[in-house]
Formats: sequence, structure tokens, C-alpha cells
Amino acid sequence: MGNLVDNAQRHAGSAVRVAVRQEAAGTVALDVTDDGPGVPPADRERVFTRFIRLDDARSRDEGGADLGLAIVRDVVHRRGGRIEVGEADGGGARFTVTLPNASD
Repeated sequence: MGNLVDNAQRHAGSAVRVAVRQEAAGTVALDVTDDGPGVPPADRERVFTRFIRLDDARSRDEGGADLGLAIVRDVVHRRGGRIEVGEADGGGARFTVTLPNASD
């Protein structure tokens, strides 16, 4: 979750939101949204690739090794979950992590 929130903060215009909800079929969903430029549909799978940085204008001096989202996806998959990226209400990015409910 920390990586998703950090990523949202870097790209947000002014707001980042985190929400957790119980889903059907014994799963829990975590949404991290921001009001930034979002992720273009053509790049929504690419953002999970190691060493990918979509915005070429950003400097690597800002820190990070461009591994964060690849690591997040790996951890989520190892826990039996999935991660998706889409558009937040009103624009921006929405990252949704769905995991099996540990209490089930």
C-alpha cells in the first residue's frame, strides 16, 4: 500500500484517496486514487513492468528504481490477488488491489 500511495502522491494534482471495501465472494478491495493525469489505457499493463517510467520528462534524480509497481504486482499475485489500473472518478488514476479476505 505504501508504494501505491507514494506513487499517487508523486502524480496527484492535489488529492490522493485511499478506500478499503469488502467485496463479494470473500475478497477485500483497496483503491488508491489521485487527481493527476492518470494512466493512458494503452499503458495500463506497461506500468507494472520493471524499469518502466512513462513520463520521459521526469528526472531519475527524483529517486526510485522504477521497480515499485512491478514489486506491488508480484506481492499481490503471491497473495492470491490481482491489481488493476483504471481511471478515477473525475480523472486521474485508480489502482485497485483485490485480495482474499484473511478472515474467511
